[in-house]
Amino acid sequence: MEAKTSHFEGPAAWIEGRIREFAGSESNNLNNGTGEPAWADPVVGFSNGGDPLYEDLRRHVGPFHWTPLEIFTKSFPSLHVRPEELTVISWILPHTNATKHDNRKETRYPSERWARARIFGQQFNTELRAYLVAGLLEAGCPAMAPGDSPLWEVKLSERFGLASTWSERHVAYVSGLGTFGLCDGLITRAGKAMVCASVVAKVAVPPSERPYSNHHEYCLFYAEGTCRKCIERCPVGAITEGGHDKNKCMAYLHPTTQEYVKTHFGFEGYGCGMCQTGVPCESRIPIMRKKDGA
Repeated sequence: MEAKTSHFEGPAAWIEGRIREFAGSESNNLNNGTGEPAWADPVVGFSNGGDPLYEDLRRHVGPFHWTPLEIFTKSFPSLHVRPEELTVISWILPHTNATKHDNRKETRYPSERWARARIFGQQFNTELRAYLVAGLLEAGCPAMAPGDSPLWEVKLSERFGLASTWSERHVAYVSGLGTFGLCDGLITRAGKAMVCASVVAKVAVPPSERPYSNHHEYCLFYAEGTCRKCIERCPVGAITEGGHDKNKCMAYLHPTTQEYVKTHFGFEGYGCGMCQTGVPCESRIPIMRKKDGA
């Protein structure tokens, strides 16, 4: 399929505009009866489907980890495309100031806003993926969301333990949106208190600049050996100087926080976010601020 250029000129701007348009809709809300949004303004990045970092990810994580070409071909088996013909669209949805403020005060269990964003905000993120895919398909650009594929699953990586066939955070890293912290969270220019998502499409968009040289560049611990705030914030000791214990983290989310959210807030959910709030990288890139003299 070829893009209907009369309706699709300037694809990067069109794509970002569509994401922002939906983020400004009533669908973006915490479902708390007030219409309060779950997410602040999105940050968008692009990467090329042929970027060698995608093959690097597969080598590091395991053979089950998809490249953009692999999952796109699984979704459109009749199409023959080269990896460089694909664009990976990635975006960050930052938590609102109100949500971060509430969760910053917590020391063990998530605030209600945080738990609502984790559940109802993630539902919105799924709707946003579908909205973008629908718009691209209408414009004549084959597109799909790997995170919504029925083939998506969690596997066991020999090197990293629990790992998925498609990682939204790693896609965001390849797309120039941020680097990883000690707790495995992605530190972006909007901070670490966020979620991300992506869509793969056969459309020509120049890749975003990657303003970093390694995957830990924005983390104060890795850059300077300082901070350690996420270690202090973790209520179950799942973060150490050695990194993030995903099994211990998951065991805390389910069932401990799951039971707390249902009992205290009255809906089925879970969450934590201690390592994403009350830390220097909550809402910014701390290493950059220091370099700038802030």
